[in-house]
Amino acid sequence: MTVSTAASPATPAAILHDPTSELAPEMRPRRAAPPSLEGRVVALQGIGKQRSDEFLDHVKTRLEARGIATIRTDKPTNARRAPTGLLQRIATEADVVVQALAD
Repeated sequence: MTVSTAASPATPAAILHDPTSELAPEMRPRRAAPPSLEGRVVALQGIGKQRSDEFLDHVKTRLEARGIATIRTDKPTNARRAPTGLLQRIATEADVVVQALAD
């Protein structure tokens, strides 16, 4: 979300810009975590930021040492949403997602 300051006293002090371009974003409750990762596939998704691969490589090593299956995915850039095909792959192949964030 970006903030633009007003140009004159007649306008609001700040205008917030929603990066999703949604006029009425849908609010959904957070899903409950599974009781166990046993028998599940964990998708490890990088978002295109520096060093996220190091974090995800470490998580992958730790999960696989415990016998938990993983798949690795990466967004092409952090500046845009993940492509539909990538989201569909995660939805069909994985049960849980770990996403490497930054900043």
